[in-house]
Amino acid sequence: MLTQEQTLADRRAGLDVYFGLTRTLVEGTGKLVELNVQWIRSTLAESREHAHKALSAQGPQDWLALQTSLAAPMAEKAQTYSRQLSGIVSATQAELAQVANAQCGACCERVQTLVDEVARSSLAGSEAAIAAWKYAISTTSTLLDSLQKTGQQVVRVTESNLATATAAGSKNARRTIEQASQTVKR
Repeated sequence: MLTQEQTLADRRAGLDVYFGLTRTLVEGTGKLVELNVQWIRSTLAESREHAHKALSAQGPQDWLALQTSLAAPMAEKAQTYSRQLSGIVSATQAELAQVANAQCGACCERVQTLVDEVARSSLAGSEAAIAAWKYAISTTSTLLDSLQKTGQQVVRVTESNLATATAAGSKNARRTIEQASQTVKR
């Protein structure tokens, strides 16, 4: 039913999709590596600076005041890192989902075309089998749509939960810092 040219075109399209997905994954991984390298560099520089400040502390209260003053920037830095990480993962996931959805749609179309061709050249009395195939294709297509929507909802809920947890963590860190600052002042 498929000509040699159609088969070759399908294989080329499959390779293009494969290399496109690989490119997306490599780019996403590269962004994650870049984010982590930046975070490590800045954390090391800040740690060095804080260590020097801690060595120059005159007493326990100075040291405690220094520690409490460092907590807020670290909490903010962690929150920023979490947002950037979530953004990279979400963008990569969205690109992969877009390709997967396009491939599922194309596959469903090819199968539907195949069923239509078989129906045109089928023997009399095979209408029930053809109808069953069409029903199976329709049901599978509906299932794929449902899975896609569920996957998108899971991503949105996960992003929302991460944002809520990060905000709560930041709020708790600020509250703890304020309490520690009041303790140091006494």
